[in-house]
Amino acid sequence: MTQAQAPIGLAVFGAGRIGRIHAGNAHASPLGEILHVADISSAAAEDLADACGAKVSSVEDALADDRVGAVIIASSTDSHAGLIEASARAGKAIFCEKPLDLDVETARNSLAVVEQHGVELCLGFNRRHDPTFNQLKLEVVNGAIGNLEMLTITSRDPAPPPADYIGRSGGLFRDMMIHDFDMARWLLGEEPVEIIAVASVLVDKQIEALGDVDTAMAVLKTASGKLCHISNSRRCSYGYDQRIEAFGSGGMVSSGNAKATHLNWADEHGYHSEVALPFFLERYADAYRLQLEKFFRKLVGEAVEMPNGVDGLRALEIADAAQRSHESGAPVSLV
Repeated sequence: MTQAQAPIGLAVFGAGRIGRIHAGNAHASPLGEILHVADISSAAAEDLADACGAKVSSVEDALADDRVGAVIIASSTDSHAGLIEASARAGKAIFCEKPLDLDVETARNSLAVVEQHGVELCLGFNRRHDPTFNQLKLEVVNGAIGNLEMLTITSRDPAPPPADYIGRSGGLFRDMMIHDFDMARWLLGEEPVEIIAVASVLVDKQIEALGDVDTAMAVLKTASGKLCHISNSRRCSYGYDQRIEAFGSGGMVSSGNAKATHLNWADEHGYHSEVALPFFLERYADAYRLQLEKFFRKLVGEAVEMPNGVDGLRALEIADAAQRSHESGAPVSLV
C-alpha cells in the first residue's frame, strides 16, 4: 500500500474465537480498518467492536456501506455459504474461514455466485502461510530432495473439542483433516486421484455416540504415484502435534513441532526438551497474521499466493471421499 492508498474498510462477521483472532490481526495492520462487526451475540459483537474501534451492525447494514471493501467471515460454518453469496452480490472481496460449507453442492453454488459477481474469495487455510511449512515447500520445489515420492503429515490436537462442537462440526474429516487435505494438495504439486481412509474411536466414547471418530489415517495417491499419509488424533499428551516430512529420490526434509523455546537439557535420565506448543492459537499465530496480510496485499494488486474458493471446494470433496472410504472400507476415486 502506498501513502496515497487508504486502509481497506472491513466488516467482520463472527466475534467468536476465530473472529477475534482475525479482527485483532486486521486491527493491528496498517492495510485494514475494521468498520463493522456483526454477530448473533450482541455482547460478543460489542466487545469486539469496542476493541477495534468499530461499530456493531447487522450484516445487511455492513454490506450496504460503500466504505467496506472486504469482509472477514469467521462465523459458524453453517452461515458461511449465505454470507459468501450476500457479500459477493454486494461486490465485496471475501476472506472466509474454512470450510466453505459442510455440503459440497452448497459450496459449489456459493462459488458460482462469487464467479458471477467477479469478486475475490480467499479461504482461511492458515497452515499454507506458516513460515516453516513455506520453507519446506520451497526446498521441495527447488529440488533439494530430488523427486518428491512420499509426504507424511501428522496433526494431533491436545484434547477433543466440546461435545456440542463435535455434533455440528461435520465430522473429523471435514473439520480437522480438511486442513491436511489442503496441505497435501499444496505440497504434492499435483491433484490426488485416490484416497483410502480408516478411523476409530479410541479417545472418547461420547464422540462415537455423536456419530463421529477421534482417530483417523488417510492415504492419498496422485496419478504419477506420489503418496501422502495423514495421521489425525483428537488427543495428544505432549501438546499440539504438527509435523510434516517430505521424502524424495535424493533425500528428506522435515518440519518438527514448534516449542516455546529451543532449550534442551540433560540429566541422569537422558536428554530432554520442552513439549510442543499447547494449541493452534500459539502454534499458528504467525500464520494467521501473515495470511490476512497477504489477503490485504492481494486486494491492492500485489501478486501473492492465497488459497481460493476452488481450493476450499477441492478439500471438501476430498473430505467427503475420506468419509465414504471409512464407511465402506474401500478406496474412493477422486476423479
